[in-house]
Amino acid sequence: MARGLAQEQNQAFKRPARAPTRLRIGIHTSIAGGVENAAERAHRLGCNTFQIFSSSPRQWKPHRLTAEQCQAMRTFREQYDLKPLVIHSNYLINLAGANPAFVRQSIIAFRGELERTLALGAEYLVLHPGSYRGGTRETGMRRVVEGIEQAADGLLRDGRLILLLENTAGAEFSLGGRFEQLAELLQQLQGAVPAAACIDTCHVHVSGYDLVTAEGAEVTLGLLDTTLGLKNIPVWHCNDAKAAPGSHLDRHQHIGKGTIGTAAFGRLLNDPRLQHAAFIAETPIDKPGDDRRNVDALKRLVRPITLQ
Repeated sequence: MARGLAQEQNQAFKRPARAPTRLRIGIHTSIAGGVENAAERAHRLGCNTFQIFSSSPRQWKPHRLTAEQCQAMRTFREQYDLKPLVIHSNYLINLAGANPAFVRQSIIAFRGELERTLALGAEYLVLHPGSYRGGTRETGMRRVVEGIEQAADGLLRDGRLILLLENTAGAEFSLGGRFEQLAELLQQLQGAVPAAACIDTCHVHVSGYDLVTAEGAEVTLGLLDTTLGLKNIPVWHCNDAKAAPGSHLDRHQHIGKGTIGTAAFGRLLNDPRLQHAAFIAETPIDKPGDDRRNVDALKRLVRPITLQ
């Protein structure tokens, strides 16, 4: 039986952090007991970057963040050199939907995400583009852009926070399964909000792009570069996949234990074009120590820089 995120990560309080890495490597971390506790958990897991939810990801009503919690988060991050901090938006939010009432509720909820992310001093907020079920792709794309603009009105003018649109597994009616769709959304958001992309390796794989073979991965990175620009991908979600390539099934697996495999992550982590990015796992917890093992699995793949 899978253990709870907080239950597993609390064990990390008793253990020292592992050796540092030259890259920014982390994992999605529990906010149980207060968001500020996530920074301590991330440090104890050996991370130097991390991702959290700012509130419950499956409830409309958000937790209230106090000024003291936000300051504690900033203090812990400075103390442990945890950067960047990435916030993942509520799973209920769907700005692309055909139901006007649901879209309005999503806009309100997303504005709350933006406000909490700013209060916590996070650098990035990740958003899934959403599902256009009941409408067309074109209207869904338009609703996403309009919804983001409405939610962000007056909030992101100083550039302290960058919105990251995440690629999806490419299931029917979902937006973002193709790199071109993310690029189109980002193009339409230009001038309205600071925005870039977050790329999930599991989603790439099950959408039908090749990360497994060296030749295919080079083609895939080339497509990312021509559509989005690799420099415009500051965060990678490093997740192996339980499902087959092209299956469109979003099922995350432990690093090196799925259908992507260890070699693919080694290539990504050591690609000189991606050294600016943070690599954050969203892997499952099936038994004690899984979080630490996945962080360590990524860190072990990082080759030292050799001086010429």
